[in-house]
Amino acid sequence: MSTIVEALREAVGADAVLDAAATAERASSYWDQSPMRAAALVRPRTTAEVAAVLKVCHARGQVVVTQGGLTGCVQGATTDQDSVVICMERMNSIEEIDLVGRTATVQAGVVLQKLQEAVRDKGMLFPIDLGARGSCTVGGNVATNAGGINVIRYGMMRSRVLGLEAVTADGTVISSMNRMLKNNAGYDLKQMFIGSEGTLGIVTRVIVRLEEAPVSRNSAMVALTSFEAVTGLLKRLQQALGGQLSAYEVMWGDYFREVTAPGFHRAPMDRHHPYYVMLEAEGANPTADAEQFTNVMGAALEEELVIDAVIPQSDTERTLLWDIRENFQPLYIRKPIFLYDVSLPIRDMEAYVIEVQARLKKRWPNSRCDVIGHIGDGNLHFFVTPGCEGENLHHQSDEDVYAPLQPIGGSISAEHGIGTEKRVHLGISRSPEEIELMRLLKRTLDPKAILNPGKIL
Repeated sequence: MSTIVEALREAVGADAVLDAAATAERASSYWDQSPMRAAALVRPRTTAEVAAVLKVCHARGQVVVTQGGLTGCVQGATTDQDSVVICMERMNSIEEIDLVGRTATVQAGVVLQKLQEAVRDKGMLFPIDLGARGSCTVGGNVATNAGGINVIRYGMMRSRVLGLEAVTADGTVISSMNRMLKNNAGYDLKQMFIGSEGTLGIVTRVIVRLEEAPVSRNSAMVALTSFEAVTGLLKRLQQALGGQLSAYEVMWGDYFREVTAPGFHRAPMDRHHPYYVMLEAEGANPTADAEQFTNVMGAALEEELVIDAVIPQSDTERTLLWDIRENFQPLYIRKPIFLYDVSLPIRDMEAYVIEVQARLKKRWPNSRCDVIGHIGDGNLHFFVTPGCEGENLHHQSDEDVYAPLQPIGGSISAEHGIGTEKRVHLGISRSPEEIELMRLLKRTLDPKAILNPGKIL
């Protein structure tokens, strides 16, 4: 019997398949620079080639892991020496931009920023946006149901996908390339693959919804004295700006002070306030929108709902403000550090953060817990540093972050997915009946369990 490398090369061509030695020249992920381990890495160019690869692997019971930009945070694309990796880097074409229907048809390996720029050049907007935009892929965004900074206005990736094409474990191509906003013809099969992390099938092509590009943008970074003021300002902006609010990113004071310490980002205002918010509104009338934004912010300052504000006067100044929120590399100087992504009702956030920080301090007196979040859509991120050495630190940190979520109906994953990192905690957010139904779907679509095994379930 031929080796897996030989069989794959026969199926899709020698230049599309790297052996173990060539694969090891690649990094495991953005977060892990150690050599990638795999029996082979395949770089298909088409859906048909993905199907051919899966037919070979299904016949042999060969484990397959799909990879995009490798920026995921939950170990959802990890491999071992026996895995076959399907890397989507060659499926990187934007096939069509339909300006009338306001859609784009793209292959799964298209980098998010490439899509954003391509549609922007035609006066359109693809609003899914996140810090990894320069390396994450559209297929990865679909597989994890990515969110980011604009969810408050435009929704998660799930709400941007009209149709997709996917290949199941046995090589069957499911082409559901719907272009319509309304289509109630039976089950909406695409939903099974969105957020499934490559465990039910491999997404190869996607039709996404676009928006008309805004012609005005007004931004501000503000400081506030309480979480009540944070939620009060959010409500005020949503009422006063008529649906133009597109981003509302909250930074707890400890985070702001850490990333604006000497040698890192320049602080645009006093560094000792309890809360900071980076906010943005986008509209269609530059003059009227700017006047409205200035009036709303002025009133918030006058009423002391906001105690300080910086409004950028150029794209450069805006980028510098956003870097404070998006570039948190200064935090990664401390080791180890654990990143969390949770969601919960906004009304419970303040008490939840206080409880998590108290639990961590009780466990590790020298620990740090820095907090940011897309709170308009109920999403918080924690950066936890134990401040000590020891075994099972990550697991102990997980207990302190996740346990308080269950009584308030929160989720252990808002936008990053489950992967292997959060798998043991899935029962906090999903009932036994839900998990069993997930297992039934997995057994039905992937009876040999070859697709990204060990992830989610």
